[in-house]
Amino acid sequence: MGGEGTEVQGVLAVVAVVAAYVMGSVPFGVLIVRISTGLDLRHLHSGRTGGTNAMRAAGLWAGAATALADALKGAAAVWLARGLTGGMAWVEVLAGLAAVLGHNYSIFLVERRDGVIRLRGGAGGAPTVGAAFGLWAPSPLIVIPLSLLVLMGIGYASVATMSTGLIITAAFTWAARAGYIPGEYIAFGLLVEILLLVALRPNIRRLVAGTERVVGWRARRDRGSSEHD
Repeated sequence: MGGEGTEVQGVLAVVAVVAAYVMGSVPFGVLIVRISTGLDLRHLHSGRTGGTNAMRAAGLWAGAATALADALKGAAAVWLARGLTGGMAWVEVLAGLAAVLGHNYSIFLVERRDGVIRLRGGAGGAPTVGAAFGLWAPSPLIVIPLSLLVLMGIGYASVATMSTGLIITAAFTWAARAGYIPGEYIAFGLLVEILLLVALRPNIRRLVAGTERVVGWRARRDRGSSEHD
């Protein structure tokens, strides 16, 4: 009986992770922008499907709706894993990572370019925050303000997104030491940071070249400087 139970748990764990990837793959940004403007978000601005590009393409409300939907699918992936496996911490972590992976490389956004099959998607910021929320509900109260502080202070949305995994790692390390969460959850922050960095490689290249788009006070300062030139 014990062996059968372990086998069933293993099957449920696999189901949870696969389902998390499929859930993460749902391109809410593409759907919201298509409904609101009739345009294909993949062919606008950065071509990414997340909230930042949706906002550029269709305005603030489209961007906010996309970010919220993307965050919810990250949280839902963790909640599903928890429900299916009865709280296996590693499976919850893997489900959160799978949701981010699905968002960044969506099975629903397959394209062939120059003979190469590619999976399109976003950068993973919103589903990362959502998955962190699913793992530990108070985490957005730490992650969101600190990420916004990075965004406003540095002026690069990509750097703010890249900081998310590190902030989650620090927050989860503290929470685990305080006994609020399992220690396995710390791995989510470390591993999701790798996914974020991989997805943001074009932005990193632009940061190095000094051509990355700025936002906030830096954007206003640069516009003011150009107007006075």
